[in-house]
Parts: sequence; structure tokens; C-alpha cells
Amino acid sequence: MAVERKTLITLVVLVAAVAAGSHWRASRQQLEIGRSLAGQVQPGDIQMLSSTTCGICTTARLWFQTHQLPFEECFIEKDAACAARFQATRAPGTPVILVKGQPLVGFDPQRIRDALNPG
Repeated sequence: MAVERKTLITLVVLVAAVAAGSHWRASRQQLEIGRSLAGQVQPGDIQMLSSTTCGICTTARLWFQTHQLPFEECFIEKDAACAARFQATRAPGTPVILVKGQPLVGFDPQRIRDALNPG
């Protein structure tokens, strides 16, 4: 029984280490993407259609602000024009990030960079 417990503890520690490493790597990639976009994004390039209750919208907003990337944001509950734009995308939820007019559902810095730099 002691061997099984030791094996289980070792497995838990290993899984935790892999998860921490994966999180660190993703954070590092987001930081590098933010830095690479800092001088490239122009006002009007990025618009975010948000919801007041959307946690991912908050994450995206903080990421844009942290990297000093200009973006516009509207809330579908507060702005009829924003709600109409959101409905026109037929997206299942928020955020919808419009990058030079191209709708991206959800928040993924890599997809934002790819949309800004096609080809």
C-alpha cells in the first residue's frame, strides 16, 4: 500500500509540474505576441464586441491594455449598434474580436496576430 501511495504522489507531482510548465509557456507566448504587435496595431484595427458578464472579454481587455494595443470595445447589452453587429456575425458568444473587419470568436493572441499579418 505504501508503494501505491508513493506512486500516486509521484504522479500528482508530475502532472502538476507539466501543467505549470504548460501555463508558463502559454504566458510567455502571449507576452511575445503582445510585444510583437505593440508597434504594429493601429487605432481601428481591433474592435471587441463584448458582454458585461463575459470573463474572457475581461481577459482580452486586460491583455490589450497590458500590451498598450489600441482597441475599441462595445457591449452588446448597452449598445444597440453593437448588438446588431454581434448578431450579424452569428457568433455563439462573446467576445467577438474584429481584426481589420475579420471576426474572430473568442480570445487567442496568436489568431489575432495571424489576422493582422495574413500570408
